[in-house]
Amino acid sequence: METHMEKQSKKIQNKKGKDRTQTPKRYFDNDEKTTQENLGKEEDKKLADEKILLRTNVQGTEKDPWFIPKRLRKKDPFPGPAPISAAKIKKYTKSKKAKPDGIKNKYAEHRYKQQEQAVDVAAKQAARTELLLAEEGGFLEVEDGEDSAKLTQYDIANAVDITSADKFFELHLDKFGPYRMNYTRNGRQLLIGGARGHIAAIDWQTKTLMCEFNAMETVQDLKWLHTENMFAVAQKQWTYVYDNEGLELHCLKTLDCVLRMEFLPYHFLLATASSKGYVSWLDISLGKQVSGCVTHMGRLDVMCQNPQNAIIHLGHSGGTVTLWSPNVKEPLVRMLCHKTAVRGVAVDVSGMYMATAAADRTLKIFDLRSWKPLHSYKIGAGANSLSFSQTGLLAAGLGNIVEVYKDCCATTMTSPYMTHRLTSPVHSLQFCPYEDVLGVGHGHGFTSLLIPGCGEANFDAMEANPYQTKKQRQEWEVKALLEKIQPELISLDAAEIGKVNKPALAIKLDARSKLLFLKPAKSDFEPKFKKKGKSKTGKFEARKHGRRFEEKREVIKESQQLKKIAQKDMEESSNRKAKNDHPKSALDRFKSVKS
Repeated sequence: METHMEKQSKKIQNKKGKDRTQTPKRYFDNDEKTTQENLGKEEDKKLADEKILLRTNVQGTEKDPWFIPKRLRKKDPFPGPAPISAAKIKKYTKSKKAKPDGIKNKYAEHRYKQQEQAVDVAAKQAARTELLLAEEGGFLEVEDGEDSAKLTQYDIANAVDITSADKFFELHLDKFGPYRMNYTRNGRQLLIGGARGHIAAIDWQTKTLMCEFNAMETVQDLKWLHTENMFAVAQKQWTYVYDNEGLELHCLKTLDCVLRMEFLPYHFLLATASSKGYVSWLDISLGKQVSGCVTHMGRLDVMCQNPQNAIIHLGHSGGTVTLWSPNVKEPLVRMLCHKTAVRGVAVDVSGMYMATAAADRTLKIFDLRSWKPLHSYKIGAGANSLSFSQTGLLAAGLGNIVEVYKDCCATTMTSPYMTHRLTSPVHSLQFCPYEDVLGVGHGHGFTSLLIPGCGEANFDAMEANPYQTKKQRQEWEVKALLEKIQPELISLDAAEIGKVNKPALAIKLDARSKLLFLKPAKSDFEPKFKKKGKSKTGKFEARKHGRRFEEKREVIKESQQLKKIAQKDMEESSNRKAKNDHPKSALDRFKSVKS
């Protein structure tokens, strides 16, 4: 008989041996659960097992853990790349397609197709990334019966945000005026110079003064150079170059009596026009004068540049406008634009339209593709300053009134877009790049005006970056110097750089073939008459033949030497191509060349 204590210890041991006590099975419990949720889980598990089986090999190791068979992949409801409108692609296409006429071999044809594909891909990528642009451009919109020209700057400043309202300001400098002004390419810095010698460089957005000094001499014009660290000032006698702290770097005595200046950023050329009628181009990267010529047109105080092809436009007192290039000593084009003296010239960003203003209160728009006038307007006074914005607005200084015109090139305008009255006559004006701001230099200082829609809404950081750091500026400066365009490539047709000069190439090839296959010229040698039977007919002809043979021998020697030189050049070029399989870069020019 077991005691009570023994029975209890056996029960405890049985409980420790089991994981858990099992409840008795009831009649409605089944071994297989058939709910909809469990069926879905089982299907997912089966698919997962099938995926693992499909991506394992015979040994059971996984070949590619990311491999999924086609029937198990999710289908894209919108297959292929996103469609792009033809208008957007046309907007971002920067170069025209060349005609494939005259392609003789398959290699050149293949290269041509590759270039065309690269242009198309670049345009499509730029059109697709338009969605990422943060800002949108826009103009003033008024209701029917209202006129946007009646809105004052104070009305606009009160309606916009604080940051934008802060861009409308005035600098009262009535002791050293009238003032000329210039913005940098990225629109960050401002340079002003008074006729009585006052010069100042300002970061106008933060209102930080970079430098300020008095040249103690008349200032005719001033321009920023390739960066905000250097600027050129045309003073009474010579032209000076200063840094951003006001220290004099150079005195350019070759540029004397300069009245107007233009800087060509892609060529690193400073173009000047003097009171003596002399136009010159100075390479600031080398410090040498590239070209210069006398125009025979008198005093040159009206000047602008075409940003598309770097051609200089000059206005003259006879009503003509001439176009100049450093490669030609005569004007490329001479246009009779007005009956009276030309007082202002400006070319838009696209390089297709030119605006001119004369003393007889006329304002004309010319198409530079056909050299014909498109529109002619009669304005309130003779405009002495003109400037185009990045979006096509045209600003004109009429005495002490500034008028801005909208769509004056495409359509016939009836009234100005905006107007502003100053306390003194306008001396110079310029739109600030990438900002809705118009800078005006006048007799009593400088005024910054708010012009909605005049600036490009989004900037290209590779071209001009308003927020670039010191390191970015240094890298950009080195790259720009390496990619500097030579002045010989300046021409009226900007697309001419990518074309082949077929006449010059044909002349070069003909000259080379003539050198390699020279024929001896006819000899005019006549032997002297000798006595004692030495001038008989047979001996006479033998002497002529001997001289002819010597001349032919010299010609053959020259041709053989030229052939050897040409063959050696071909072998060296082929060897160089075989060695240099890696892609070339602009820095290869600094590598040491082994002779």
